[in-house]
Amino acid sequence: MKLIIGNKNYSSWSLRPWLLLATHKLAFEEERIPLDEPDTKARILAASEAGKVPVLKDGDLTVWDSLAICEYVSEKYLDGKGWPQDMAARAEARAVSAEMHSGLSAIRGQMPMNCRATGRKVPMTPELEQEIARVDRLWSQCRQKYGSAGPWLFGEFSIADCMFAPVTSRFATYGVSLSESAAAYQQQVLNADAMRAWVQAGCEETEIVEADEAGA
Repeated sequence: MKLIIGNKNYSSWSLRPWLLLATHKLAFEEERIPLDEPDTKARILAASEAGKVPVLKDGDLTVWDSLAICEYVSEKYLDGKGWPQDMAARAEARAVSAEMHSGLSAIRGQMPMNCRATGRKVPMTPELEQEIARVDRLWSQCRQKYGSAGPWLFGEFSIADCMFAPVTSRFATYGVSLSESAAAYQQQVLNADAMRAWVQAGCEETEIVEADEAGA
């Protein structure tokens, strides 16, 4: 497998499938295409007509979109264990993942992922405040309901954790205050070996994407 990603410092969508592959120690080649460079668009389009990263190449198959890549990896390489094995937990994990995938636009738009930055502050709009509170409740409720099986959202590590991993980084960058349970989950993600490796690599990058340098 080859996973084509953007900058580790900024590309939240790239982090999600990378984290699934790395956590499960699956063999894959990584190709990084720095964003916002003169040749970025052409290089990404050469990988996929969708024109966005990440892209997974597996033999003759091309899969784009973070969630679709995670689903494929789970089915082919993890015997479905990318999701909880219990049907009800699996349904709920898919629901929270889909909510992250298609919603929470204020967090994604006003708090871009920036692994190198700390102590940043952005205006707290009503929409952003509501979404932060929603994420806090989601993390806390999932851990309360499934915490007896492990420290992740649904006990054992799953695609749901991959989907929310960039949010834990964002909240660290912008100093978001969380409830005790949500803060504990944030640290669980940030302290994971694969996440630490990604963040370290992101911090070592030198490219700057001005649009993602939010806050002061």
